[in-house]
Amino acid sequence: MDLELHKIQALQKQKEHQKFLAQLKKKPPKNLDVTVQNIHDEVFENINCLKCANCCKTTGPLFTEKDIERISKGLKMKAVDFENRFLRTDEDQDKVLNSLPCWFLNEDNTCSIYEIRPKACREFPHTNRKKIYQINHLTIQNTVICPAAFSFVEKMSLHLQHKK
Repeated sequence: MDLELHKIQALQKQKEHQKFLAQLKKKPPKNLDVTVQNIHDEVFENINCLKCANCCKTTGPLFTEKDIERISKGLKMKAVDFENRFLRTDEDQDKVLNSLPCWFLNEDNTCSIYEIRPKACREFPHTNRKKIYQINHLTIQNTVICPAAFSFVEKMSLHLQHKK
């Protein structure tokens, strides 16, 4: 997968995607949550995250206190030691990775803490959310990072245009 080409395509379509998502927010169609889940499932039948891992290489998740407790326990570390070693507080006062790519990304794109990974990682790219129009800003950001998110918005747009 050519991630540089993906990024260029995503940026070129950003205005079109923003317009589509804004319309979705203004007038959400009936059964939108079902459509979202179906398209999410369809996209992930054809995309293998282990071939990409761009999210783990270029962005970091927010770590909640529960994430920190769970992960530090799983790594047999004190929470404060985990934070000091792997995290920093960003400008929004959120706990985030102190460097990229993610500390826990293995060479084969697997995650060394997969079973205890942060909630944000579990939910990324957030394309199966109920009331997806509530996170339009996040969806747009994710289309540039994640080929699956880009494909999701493209398929949603096509699907809902055909229904008109």
